[in-house]
Amino acid sequence: MSAAPLAPVRTVVIRAVTRTAYWTRLLPLLAALAGVTRLPSFVRPLWNPDEGYLAVQARLLAHGGQLYDTVVDRKPPLLPWLYEAVFAVCGSGSLTPLRVLAVLAHLLTAVAVAALARRRWGDGAGRTAGVLYLLVSVGLNPEDAQAVGFEVFMLPGTAAALWCADRGRWGAAGCAVAAAFLAKQTGGAVLLPVAWLLHRRGAPRRDVLRLAAGALLPVLGAALLTDPAGFLFWTVTGSAAYASFAGSELHVLARASANGALLAGASAGLLAPVVRTLRVTRASAADLWLWLASSVVAVTPGCHFFGHYFLQLTPPLALSATAALHALPAGRRARAVRTSAGACALFLVWGLIAPRPELAHAQRLAAALDRRTTTAERVLVWGMHPETYWLAGRAPATRYLTAGLLTNYSGGRGGPGVGEKYAVAGAWPVFRGELDRHAPALVVDDSRGKPYAPGRVPTLRRWLAARYEETGTVDGAVLYTRVPGE
Repeated sequence: MSAAPLAPVRTVVIRAVTRTAYWTRLLPLLAALAGVTRLPSFVRPLWNPDEGYLAVQARLLAHGGQLYDTVVDRKPPLLPWLYEAVFAVCGSGSLTPLRVLAVLAHLLTAVAVAALARRRWGDGAGRTAGVLYLLVSVGLNPEDAQAVGFEVFMLPGTAAALWCADRGRWGAAGCAVAAAFLAKQTGGAVLLPVAWLLHRRGAPRRDVLRLAAGALLPVLGAALLTDPAGFLFWTVTGSAAYASFAGSELHVLARASANGALLAGASAGLLAPVVRTLRVTRASAADLWLWLASSVVAVTPGCHFFGHYFLQLTPPLALSATAALHALPAGRRARAVRTSAGACALFLVWGLIAPRPELAHAQRLAAALDRRTTTAERVLVWGMHPETYWLAGRAPATRYLTAGLLTNYSGGRGGPGVGEKYAVAGAWPVFRGELDRHAPALVVDDSRGKPYAPGRVPTLRRWLAARYEETGTVDGAVLYTRVPGE
């Protein structure tokens, strides 16, 4: 009689060994692929202004700055805190440690995607989904795909939320939703497929409460650790003008089309099977289609359509494609993976050889700041490239690191919707007060003919005329120094 329980125990042991063996083989493959697909990120010191913005914020926080008070941006706090922590450990002169963490973030996303697919469709589907995610996630302009930005650290949270919900772990799913939101607001869109899974399973009220608590408590904690009113303003209520539809509609439409086309090109091996098997997979993978649809909606607020926004589509796209390919012969799956690998190789070559004129421009400006000022002096760079402060090692004279927060200029928009009256509410009195308290030793007008040029901003134009004089130019940017006695 005592021997009867041995069969179930043996079954559990076999399953554990099988699971361990599966991941022992798959994890090194995914880790190697994550590293290879991010190789271009290590060849340049900086990829886009978001990295520069976060680097400057981290330095300000390290020197006593307060998030949503003396250090501001329209984003949640997770990435500024991460940059600050990494700089505290590794120094603030290089983004290489953060790029290593970005590789890890992509690996974690791939693992969660693979685990979801394996649970539903078997071992082969798990491998396919993890590999497809890593291949497709580089299918954008390298300055979007290779940068250490908000979306990169949002993706593990979104994938983990679905992973937890798929297993009925509602408190953990809520925490994962919160982590995604705290990386970037649009990460909260994953709550929709998570809630759908909760509804489909007919979960009791206690599970609804667990999901709600998991999603809300970390966000409330982050608000209390910063400033609740400031947190609400900068992450939700203070971005009405930025999220409006007014501006250069044709320019924005062109950007949306270009970035959509790039991602479609990277997904060339996946789109046809997805469309062909949509009727078959729509019911069996409804939560994945809902995840993809909610991610598409999350790309659209404000109609800016920056390339890095499209990264949010890649995990549900990889899973939806796996669901479609699972219903097709094995040869079709292999062909889709090979096509994606070929597209990925093209994007990697692009990342390795493409010139970066704006980075070179910022480096030349930073060299000019280094020559003309000391590390103890503050400077003002009137432009859209905050990385100049970081590259020069100079502190900004104001909490507003770009002209965008003071004029609503962003992403090529011009004419309507740009100007002082479209600034973040209350920004100009604060800006003027900071310039009076921390009079910059050097002002760099880096507008280069854009709609936010000082000639179109009366308050700034009068302030410059009264206190500063033009003393030179660097690469199209105009330098101003204080008039003696001011």
